[in-house]
Amino acid sequence: MIQEAVKSSSNSFIMLRAMVGIGVLCGFLIVVAYEGTLPRVQRLKAEALEAAIFNVIPGTTQTKTFNWDGESFTPAKAGDSPLVYAGFSDSGELAGVAIEASGQGYADIIRILYGYDPERQQIIGFYVLESKETPGLGDKIEKDQHFLDNFTAMDVSLTDAGEIANAIIPVKSGAKQHAWEVDGITGATISSRAIGNILAESTAEWIPRIFNHKSAFKQGNQ
Repeated sequence: MIQEAVKSSSNSFIMLRAMVGIGVLCGFLIVVAYEGTLPRVQRLKAEALEAAIFNVIPGTTQTKTFNWDGESFTPAKAGDSPLVYAGFSDSGELAGVAIEASGQGYADIIRILYGYDPERQQIIGFYVLESKETPGLGDKIEKDQHFLDNFTAMDVSLTDAGEIANAIIPVKSGAKQHAWEVDGITGATISSRAIGNILAESTAEWIPRIFNHKSAFKQGNQ
C-alpha cells in the first residue's frame, strides 16, 4: 500500500513536471515568435498607414507627422501622442491633414482615417483602417463607392466663433440634402451611421484646432 502510494505520488510529480516544462517551452516560443515578427508587423502597419494618408489627401507626394501638445502642433518625435499627418505636394504646399478617429460599430470598434483641407474647409478623403463589420453588409463602408463619395467634399466649415457650423449627421440612404450629411447604406444602416457619428465627434474636436494652427504645418515642413 505504502509503495503504491509512493509510486502514484512519484508519477503525479513526473506528470506535473512535464506539464510545467511544456508550458514554459510554449510560453518561450510565443515570446520568441512575437519578438521576431514585431519589427515586420510594425513596418507593415507603418506602410499601410502611409498608403492610407496618400489615399485620403489627394495630391500628396510627401508626408510629415505632427504632435498636438495641448496648445500647438509641432513635428512629432518618438513616443508622441496624439498625432496627425500632414500631406504636402511636390512644391511643398500643404495638401491637407489626415486625422485618425474611432468609435463603436455594429460588431466592434471601427478605426478610420480622414483627410481635411483647411483652405477649402472640407473633408476630402476617407479610409477604413480597421473594421470587423459583417462581410457583405457592414463592410460596405470600406468599398461602396456611393458611400465613399460622401467624403470627397464634405463641409466642415467653421463659424466666426471657431466651431463647426453644421455638425456632421448620418441620414437614411437617399435622404442626403446637405454637404455635411452622410448618406447611409441600405442593409448596413448601423455601420454607416457609426461612421457619421465618429466623424461628428472627431471633427468637432480636431477641425478647429487644425484650422486655427494651419500655419504650423507649413512652417513645420520648411
